[in-house]
Amino acid sequence: MKLIKFVFSLTFTIVLIGILNRPMMGAPSLGEFLNPQRGFWRNSEKEIIQLPSEIEIEGLQEDVSIKFDELLIPHITAKNDYDLYFAQGYVTAYHRLWQMDFYSRVVMGRVSEIVGERALEFDRLQRRIGLKDMTLKFHEELMRNDELSVLVIAYTNGVNKYLSTLDPGDYPIEFKLLNYGPEEWTTLKTCMAYALLSSTLSRGESDLENTNARELFGDKMFGLLFPENSSNIDPVIPKDTEFNFSPTSIPQIPDVLQPGNSIKTTISKQNPLNGSNNFAIDGTKSKSGHSLLANEPDLELTLPSIWYASHLTSPTMNVMGVTVPGTPVILIGFNDSIAWGVTNSPRDQVDWYAVNFKDSLRKEYRYNNQWFKTEMVIEHFVVKDAESFNDTIIKVHQGPVVYDRNFLGDNMKANYAMRWIAHDQATTFKAMFQFNKAKNYSDFEEALRYFTGPPQNVIFSDTKGNIALNLPGKFPVKWPGQGKFLQDGSDPRTEWTSYIPFEHRLQVFNHPQGFLSSANQFPVDPGTYPYYIYANSYEYYRNRRINDRLERMNNITPQDLMNLQNDNFNYIASEILPFILAKIDTNSLLNEEIIFFNELVKWDYFNEPSLNAPSNFELWYDILFKELWDEFDTISISIDKPNVYTTSLLIKTDSLLPFYDRLSTPQTESLPDLLRLTFKLAVDSLESWKKENDKDESWANFKGTDINHLINQFSSFSVHNVNIGGNHNIVNAASKRHGPSWRMIVDMDSSGVKAYGVYPGSQTGNPGNTSYGQMIKPWAEGRYFELNFGGNPLLAEEIIYELQLTTKK
Repeated sequence: MKLIKFVFSLTFTIVLIGILNRPMMGAPSLGEFLNPQRGFWRNSEKEIIQLPSEIEIEGLQEDVSIKFDELLIPHITAKNDYDLYFAQGYVTAYHRLWQMDFYSRVVMGRVSEIVGERALEFDRLQRRIGLKDMTLKFHEELMRNDELSVLVIAYTNGVNKYLSTLDPGDYPIEFKLLNYGPEEWTTLKTCMAYALLSSTLSRGESDLENTNARELFGDKMFGLLFPENSSNIDPVIPKDTEFNFSPTSIPQIPDVLQPGNSIKTTISKQNPLNGSNNFAIDGTKSKSGHSLLANEPDLELTLPSIWYASHLTSPTMNVMGVTVPGTPVILIGFNDSIAWGVTNSPRDQVDWYAVNFKDSLRKEYRYNNQWFKTEMVIEHFVVKDAESFNDTIIKVHQGPVVYDRNFLGDNMKANYAMRWIAHDQATTFKAMFQFNKAKNYSDFEEALRYFTGPPQNVIFSDTKGNIALNLPGKFPVKWPGQGKFLQDGSDPRTEWTSYIPFEHRLQVFNHPQGFLSSANQFPVDPGTYPYYIYANSYEYYRNRRINDRLERMNNITPQDLMNLQNDNFNYIASEILPFILAKIDTNSLLNEEIIFFNELVKWDYFNEPSLNAPSNFELWYDILFKELWDEFDTISISIDKPNVYTTSLLIKTDSLLPFYDRLSTPQTESLPDLLRLTFKLAVDSLESWKKENDKDESWANFKGTDINHLINQFSSFSVHNVNIGGNHNIVNAASKRHGPSWRMIVDMDSSGVKAYGVYPGSQTGNPGNTSYGQMIKPWAEGRYFELNFGGNPLLAEEIIYELQLTTKK
């Protein structure tokens, strides 16, 4: 049956390539694709693991044991670290070879080599913002470290050893569909995850959009629509935390020229929904007396999953968790002494500078009343089924000139350079490696010194009952407002001149409240921390729900934390819905409008998958938001809209009088007018949706959570309409294509650490394997798998396959 389904889905995929994606000229011939020796038939795996039980390997120092459990998580036991990471590279390539290749192409700007011209602008952007250069610099730094370079080489050798066992018929199905083959893996590619995660997590900014908005609305209205923070939100660091240090010299706000922006279209940014939740509980609030830790990074939901789980054991470590395929060590996980997790910490890591070139040759630029030479780099792009392309990138001392006459620049004067902290030398890999081996908080804190970015809220717990939360990273000391708008690149007063010392980082250890948490909210009370902090986007709801729950909870068990991670309470609705419902004249409602209204009135604000009310609210609020800010849609330049939290607050305080009027009507609307109108539009829209989709409006149906393949056109390798509640801004942050990418709970029992985890995917990336996507249904239902580790000996019935890597005799 599995083979029949696989054949059908592949047939459908071929049709999609042929009909929907005609530019994909390099697809394989049908005869070659159906070849019984080399075609897709070889990818339908009859056994869940298709590896010999013993593999003899030249260069291995000693024998390595690899045991796969029922989830296909490899439990690797080696007698030295070189062999350990060699084996990790080998098994990761076995399960995720194509994904590893694809990620490396994303980072290096080489996707157009396999899909053609459609990806050329994407590749150009990747190189213009410096991901290729960032990876080269990260690789150079890492390879200078004797200890780290050995493990990177070992991992790389393991990948290549697996690759050497393949013939073209063994290649993952994506290689065959895209008609290309894997390249040799390199130590450079092993370093690509830093650039991938930096671009995903630390590139959020709105400098040009802010510049446009301030010019359009003026300073007062800009401040109302785009406040820097809210006093109503619990920060990551508890408000009563004291900072007992004298800050370094903080620059005064200079009287500098702030240039206007002439760019109409800005580059794509990181997904504003990228976030996460984490929390740690000390023994005073747990039932067992142990500390507990929970982590849930919220990212794009993809197949294959962004995470790959592994258990690594050698004389120097015993660690388990997840990592990005193609990257050694564990990025989020636990060992037999400590556990750690991360959430994104929004911080402004990118500044933009207007560059003044001397002339059209762009060989010199003005800085501090002098002319300096530029660096000119020609990037060469190989494009599948098309001519190659060369892109000239100009670099100044602040960074690459991303916007210019060749890329999104609307006129000859638009030359904007990008200063991004991720371009600097980074040592985060060393920090993660030391996390894996840390035995206590002292070890962990020492490792944090090397954590340069991307900025994260790093949660910690250990078997001694300690909990901690740190915000490490490299952060410039800025004057208030610095980097919030486009800056004059010729003025040295706009430069970063110093950085916040490690000892002055945001941190808290064993707080009296008995728990610590973060969910991408503002990091600290600005009245207590002396350094200026700004980001273009914070979270305002999940953090409050988590803290509300944890404050009331006692005798907490791992199951309680699982329930909290799957909590579907809609804080947005609980705050705005009673207010807007009260503005509706119920005597004027008819038929479907009455049903729609009553669903909302009786709703308890939980976005459960079977309920209709969440769909009603989402539709009404989305229409209200669009109509309220309709003026923004008529503006020809790039500009952000106020966020949902600010919008709701301004509606409730009746502070948006100029925006209530709809541009599409001759009359002048008030807030009650706008609410009545949008309510009726929502009811009509819902009825149209039901007719078009031929199904009821239950939240799971209406939201339609999809977990797409990394190549969206391969829809038969995706999973659609997953039955799950939640949404963005809810603790269970599963929206349409985004959500909890890994859920982990760790019980720090000193007699043996116990852990539980799940992610929406599978260890294998092969759609022809019977286990493909096996954790999606449990993930959607809020179920977890016990992660066999430490004090919980592996039971024979839990091991489904054993592999020995042996030294060549």
